[in-house]
Amino acid sequence: MTADLARLAALHGVATEYQDQAGRHRVVSEDTIVAVLAALGVAAGTPHEVSTALEQARLAPWRRVLPPVYVLREDRSGRCEVRVPAGLAVHLTIEFEGGAPGPTPPQLPHYAAPVDVEDRAVAEVLFELPSGLPTGWHTLRAHVSDGSVAACPLVVTPARLAEPPARGWGLALQLYATRSARSWGIGDLADLADLVRWSGFALGADFVQVNPLHAASPVAPMEPSPYLPVSRRFANPIYVRVEQVPEYAYLPPPSRDRVAQLAEGPLASDHSAELLDRDACWAAKRAALELVHAVPRPPGREAAYQAYRRREGRGLDDFATWCALVERYGPMEDWPEPLRDPRSERVAQERTALADRIEFHCWLQWLLDDQLAATHEAALGAGMRVGVVHDLAVGVHPYGADAWSLAPVLAGGVTVGAPPDMYNQRGQDWSQPPWLPGALAEAGFAPYRDMLRTILRHSGGIRVDHVLGLFRLWWIPQGMSPDQGTYVSYDHDALVGILALEAQRAGAIVVGEDLGTVEPWVQDYLGSRGILGTTILWFERRPDGSIPEPGHWRAEVLASVTTHDLPPTAAYLAGEHIALRDRLDLLATPVAVERENHEREQASWRDALTAQGLLVPDAGEADVVLALHRFVGRTPARLRALSLGDAVGDRRAQNQPGTHEQYPNWRIPLTDRAGRPVLLEELAADPRLRELGEALRGE
Repeated sequence: MTADLARLAALHGVATEYQDQAGRHRVVSEDTIVAVLAALGVAAGTPHEVSTALEQARLAPWRRVLPPVYVLREDRSGRCEVRVPAGLAVHLTIEFEGGAPGPTPPQLPHYAAPVDVEDRAVAEVLFELPSGLPTGWHTLRAHVSDGSVAACPLVVTPARLAEPPARGWGLALQLYATRSARSWGIGDLADLADLVRWSGFALGADFVQVNPLHAASPVAPMEPSPYLPVSRRFANPIYVRVEQVPEYAYLPPPSRDRVAQLAEGPLASDHSAELLDRDACWAAKRAALELVHAVPRPPGREAAYQAYRRREGRGLDDFATWCALVERYGPMEDWPEPLRDPRSERVAQERTALADRIEFHCWLQWLLDDQLAATHEAALGAGMRVGVVHDLAVGVHPYGADAWSLAPVLAGGVTVGAPPDMYNQRGQDWSQPPWLPGALAEAGFAPYRDMLRTILRHSGGIRVDHVLGLFRLWWIPQGMSPDQGTYVSYDHDALVGILALEAQRAGAIVVGEDLGTVEPWVQDYLGSRGILGTTILWFERRPDGSIPEPGHWRAEVLASVTTHDLPPTAAYLAGEHIALRDRLDLLATPVAVERENHEREQASWRDALTAQGLLVPDAGEADVVLALHRFVGRTPARLRALSLGDAVGDRRAQNQPGTHEQYPNWRIPLTDRAGRPVLLEELAADPRLRELGEALRGE
């Protein structure tokens, strides 16, 4: 790799080397660097292209008066460079969110030689932005003496989020798998509302953490993975409880009978341990909801619906349009070219022709908004100090609604994934297009903000899956394997700051899933902004491989024994994850070595539990599971989560990373040790759940 190519890569945040999870130094190939730069819109295939790109990168800041967006922490001052034609004067003003004038930033003594940009000289003027500005989405304006005015967003973010409740605990679950006798084959928001009431009132739980509820395709086959949604901003209407839509009560008798017929099959499946059938559930629910949709709304409900549509604006309309187009034309990858651009004349025509279906999909999102609000209110009403904690996936489906409507701020020709690590020794390709760092900044981070606002509106917290992606993401060029990618850096001050701002406004906590290949400073930075980390018992080791005593664990974390990417604890103890990965050809080391390592791991944990007085020799599986949870309960972790699968004795993992069709990821219902389905109605009488909850509550 030439020095110029390496310099160009550095200017665009593309890593030419990195340390893997084992601490080994890795050098990225030139082919990968060139392909990733191309995805960033930078041609670098020849020396001439590299030199041209370097010159363009040098001149880019001088071609604009203000930066595309300025993100500032409330406790810090900032310096804003304003660039105008040489010889012109300029002054800067701040307009606060809401329109009130802010303080006038003073100009600082500063001299930099003018830079020639095409046929004119451009000078740089420096202004100081004061500390102590109120948090929010404000506007900077540069008033130039030639009469022109340039503007950009000024985003002032919190220095640190308020601390979450001390020593709280709660349940972690996959909502789709957590069913009641009234579910339509898939756990829904009414089930969640019932669970938060019961666990809050009866168990003293402080939160319930759920899988991402992001939207999936409105037509079959529905993608089972909640981490590969068609949109992260909007939710999946499969989680709507039909009978709790107010208009359901006013269905005429024939329609009410039809809804009952539609529900028969899905209701019967609640009592089955077979794999979940999202397509059957959604087909029945969609038909039922179309009947409910035909019921006239009273004036108050109609006014609330229209207010919701105005609030969500173009984003909602684009999402609903995409859903209607998928219903008419099938998967997006099969659409005619004119439909690929949401701003095309052809799409405008379709918006008119499909107005009824677009309205239906807008209405579905309003129902979700309404039931999500009721669910979180139920949690707080039950005494939970946090409430419902939602999950934010890393990215979106490459042919989904967000990929369509947000194409200008998403990269093409690459996908997001992970280098080889403890989850998958061959690396992972998640098939998701990443944010384009520069384009996202040019958009003032509005797509990112709008997504966060929707998720946080009715939640007490948000778990950010792979929070490291706010710092850097592993980009894999098309045609290359996951281990041939490289890291691309992001403006983490902006992304983390905006996350903190929107969480602060919602009164929500933030948990970052900071596992995997982590640079040590990242965890410190997140902690300094009030964002909790994640601790999984099985991965908690000192550098020398020993197990730290409970008192030495990180305090500002959400801690648990296991995670959805591993089998439930009882199955993990038995090494079932090794047998599964061996069967699926996911191991990079011999299976015998994996089993030996696992036996040593289990022996060390038994020793640690015994040393803490939590386990006696020859203890059985149930005793070990309880002791592990008591161990976590002794840590200073601020929040502690009990997997509902552990509570009922489930054995099957919800997900096996690095697989698609080889394993039934995200389709496994909640079952007990014997494989029998467990319904919500049975949980109240389950002494094991209470016992493990008390263990996590701690001493």
